[in-house]
Amino acid sequence: MTQDALLRLFITLLIFAVIAAAETCFAKRQFSQKKRQRWPGNLSLALFNGLLVRMLLPWLVPVLVAQQAALLQFGLLNIWALPFWLEMLITVVLLDLLVYWQHRLFHRIPLLWRLHRLHHTDGHVDVTTALRFHPLEIVLSLIVKSLAVCLLGAPVIAVLLFEVLLNGLAMFNHGNIKLPINIDRRLRKVIVTPDMHRVHHSVLAEEQRHNFGFNLSCWDRLLGSYQAQPRGGHQGMCLGLNETNQQQTGSLLWMLKQPFK
Repeated sequence: MTQDALLRLFITLLIFAVIAAAETCFAKRQFSQKKRQRWPGNLSLALFNGLLVRMLLPWLVPVLVAQQAALLQFGLLNIWALPFWLEMLITVVLLDLLVYWQHRLFHRIPLLWRLHRLHHTDGHVDVTTALRFHPLEIVLSLIVKSLAVCLLGAPVIAVLLFEVLLNGLAMFNHGNIKLPINIDRRLRKVIVTPDMHRVHHSVLAEEQRHNFGFNLSCWDRLLGSYQAQPRGGHQGMCLGLNETNQQQTGSLLWMLKQPFK
């Protein structure tokens, strides 16, 4: 495992531990299922995805793609002479916009939705839900990000920073954390907060079509997909998908088979 991969893993585990502790101390919602019923499935899926990419697709990692693009001097930012801080800013902002549109398309295109809906079958959204993605969706996402990194010629450090932000903020905004209203209001001017993203996990289809962002909150406002609060309030809203909420959705085998049902 490379040094950047070890660094990302360490930071991911640290952020996971902090958010998990915050959920225990400052829970927003009470769950009917215990962690021991949900966490093994979500965590085993995350481990499966990590091993799949590491063993079968080790070259399909955006940071490694950025390294190769820099060696070959390929991509726009390797051709244009821009200040390093500006290259960093361009990379993080454009990649975040790409992830926003990718997420939106995964909801709009039926074939892609079959993959992405696994993420929405979790009826109790918490930090582990941020890890609940089908391996085929993970592979498609890596292809899209790697292609964008290559064409952009993004600096390696900028890509590494974006990957850390994406993982960390995804765990944060899926967290079952109760933030004071004034802090939530200020944070969501810049980043996606748990209350903001929870709207997207509503069982109501109209609310699922809002708040697609993972990092920056501006895209939903600028592109007309922002909804401030759920219609039924955070305590009264139902999460997940109506068609799967009565099923046992926690086993690894069920999750791997889900898009083909």
